[in-house]
Amino acid sequence: MKVAFIGLGVMGYPMAGHLQTAGMEVCVYNRSTEKAERWREEYKGDMALSPATAAKNSDVVFSCVGNDSDVRQVLLGPDGALSAMQSGSLLVDHTTASAALARELHGLAAENGVGFLDAPVSGGQAGAENGVLTVMVGGDGSDYERAKPVFEAYAKFSKLLGPAGSGQLAKMVNQICVVGVLQGLAEGLNFAQRVGLDGEDLIDTISKGAAGSWQMENRHQAMLAGQYDFGFAVDWMQKDLGIAIEEARNNGVQLPVAELVSTYYSEIQEMGGGRWDTSSLLARFSSI
Repeated sequence: MKVAFIGLGVMGYPMAGHLQTAGMEVCVYNRSTEKAERWREEYKGDMALSPATAAKNSDVVFSCVGNDSDVRQVLLGPDGALSAMQSGSLLVDHTTASAALARELHGLAAENGVGFLDAPVSGGQAGAENGVLTVMVGGDGSDYERAKPVFEAYAKFSKLLGPAGSGQLAKMVNQICVVGVLQGLAEGLNFAQRVGLDGEDLIDTISKGAAGSWQMENRHQAMLAGQYDFGFAVDWMQKDLGIAIEEARNNGVQLPVAELVSTYYSEIQEMGGGRWDTSSLLARFSSI
């Protein structure tokens, strides 16, 4: 199988590597040529100097970039991938973007005889590196069945959740839930510190009960140590929350917790923490 992968960020770089390791012929494109060259050297795949060149003759084209405008640039812009894709091929966008863009891309791809799936992922950089991501998919069932065995190269689970745009809507729900849990954890740890509880002993106890969560298990030590120079960046979560909040407003849905946490992340950005991990919600208490 010939595969193109467009976008070699902290997620895309290892995801493309897993595809190559799984025996596929992978051609990558990245706006920073240096990173593409490094990937080619590490994984012994191929690289292209434009999205269109990478996509030409590929059976499946993956994209994993920053936001809606980045997706438009690499897929629909000059030398964009979609224009070069052959009829019968499949386009999979792993970017966390808007549901409206996903529906637009589905329609444009169909006009060219190309299948399309919006397929944002969860699991973070560690999940991408270890090949255990979760994929939330929107699109047609036949296209999902074609993509499902390919996802297995870097994902532990994938599921088709509905028509085009459904994957993006599911990712919005994912991020809404994540920030709610993180804010609760930050408040709890701040309270514990202020009243004199030992943080490690506390988490060792309450993580065994109903309060336990992935965030508690995997982030409490760094939070207690005030270390946030890793993981999913605040800037990216703010982007994701902005998408979710706009979608909610368009549908008359209230997101009071997500909107509140977004204001807290704005404060962290003002503190210079835009690249800190999202668990840095605890850090803002020190500035109050």
